[in-house]
Amino acid sequence: MKNIHDFEFWFVVGSQHLYGPDALATVKENALQMSQELNADPAFPCQIKFGGLVTTLDEVTNVMNDANHDPHCAGVITWMHTFSPSKMWIQGLSLLNKPYLHLNTQFNRRIPYDTIDMDFMNLHQSAHGDREHGFLSARLRKPRKIIAGYWRDAAMRQRIADWMRSAVGVAVSRSLKVARFGDNMREVAVTEGDKVEAQRKFGWSVNTWGVGEFVEQVNAVTDQQIAAKMDEYEGKYTVATDQVDAIRYQAKMETALETFLTQGGFGAYTDTFEDLYGLEQLPGLATQNLMSKGFGFGAEGDWKSAALLHIMKAMAQGLEAGVTFMEDYTYDLAQGNELVLGAHMLEICPSIAADKPRIHVDALGIGGKAAPARLIFDGKAGPAILVTMIDLGNRFRMIVHDIQACQPLAPMPNLPVARVMWKPMPDLITGSECWILSGGAHHSIFSYALTAEHLRDWAEMMQIEFIHINASTSVNSLKQQLITNEVYWKLRE
Repeated sequence: MKNIHDFEFWFVVGSQHLYGPDALATVKENALQMSQELNADPAFPCQIKFGGLVTTLDEVTNVMNDANHDPHCAGVITWMHTFSPSKMWIQGLSLLNKPYLHLNTQFNRRIPYDTIDMDFMNLHQSAHGDREHGFLSARLRKPRKIIAGYWRDAAMRQRIADWMRSAVGVAVSRSLKVARFGDNMREVAVTEGDKVEAQRKFGWSVNTWGVGEFVEQVNAVTDQQIAAKMDEYEGKYTVATDQVDAIRYQAKMETALETFLTQGGFGAYTDTFEDLYGLEQLPGLATQNLMSKGFGFGAEGDWKSAALLHIMKAMAQGLEAGVTFMEDYTYDLAQGNELVLGAHMLEICPSIAADKPRIHVDALGIGGKAAPARLIFDGKAGPAILVTMIDLGNRFRMIVHDIQACQPLAPMPNLPVARVMWKPMPDLITGSECWILSGGAHHSIFSYALTAEHLRDWAEMMQIEFIHINASTSVNSLKQQLITNEVYWKLRE
């Protein structure tokens, strides 16, 4: 997975020559100081690079072109310290293909009431300079994030940092390769989708490899490689079984998978229990450990979930809580305390575990293969989100659901899977009706680390539909939103 610290954001400040060289020198000095102070703040996951003071059409166009072609640049942040006539920005902003953040701030916090004069007024013009700049972006229909406030305030800085994570998700998305071992689970609708449109829209290259090619990789794994992987497992997890051969086979599969994915430049992959020819087990522990390293995964051929998981893991780097593939499995419908039990057959990432995961070997009951080794654990309690991506034929829709994860109400000693319980917002009945109305899949990405705002920003950067189910959502309000969205996206075709 690409390291989030390898990305940077260009801070471009606008002005004009009307105010004279002394004013421009002050503007540049202030902008450099802001860049340095922001970079010293550990809240930011990436560095901010001063992209320059721009005062002419050519300067604006050149810096936007340079940003487009710099692979380390994940986005551009603009600010109008003084008044920057925005016709000079038309060409540059029209060419810009990186995420774009418009800051509305000013260098000084307070007005110096006793000494303020016209020189001060001419120099500190963000209050109307940013409005001129904002009009031009609106006139161009340019997707952008607008954040207003004082640049030294922690709350404003946190909003910038959150936006950075979304922009990194865009950069990762645009070069993502997904390997599919076998096809989708037969007769399942929601895991299908237009791979050509996904590559055009998101940058995802999604292709299929025969399981036989993976089996060849598995058979080539050496005893030395298996031993190294076993040492890794014993250092990270509690071995709670004496069926060591089953664990060794997962080590063998993981080594083969990691080799294949790394050599091919893949960030995500899928498999399906309906296509395991030549394999002794379905990848369980192997997939769980790979997810913990940042690889995306989708069960039953679900390439959209696999891609989304990798992107969200890239966005969440450096945040403590985890991100995982997930499935709504079954309900506890105790009146007034309705909950969901989320799990999967095997493939839940240990990054969400409340305690040290345990390696077990138990029969799967599906797929007709040997009992696979897997990690068993309970998820942590705390606020989280569920995220899914569906293909509606004429567009992609992202659905985000706010939830409150909780400890399981009682032990489940006979359920050999990783699991987490949660209360959907605003409640299970309303939340489930809204999710189903929106077309939400049974697969999702579960995250404690990210919020709906991270995903909203990402969806807006990608220009796709976004639905947020939260504590204030009602079935009727969502129905109206879906009707309105249908008209809007139809007009965009």
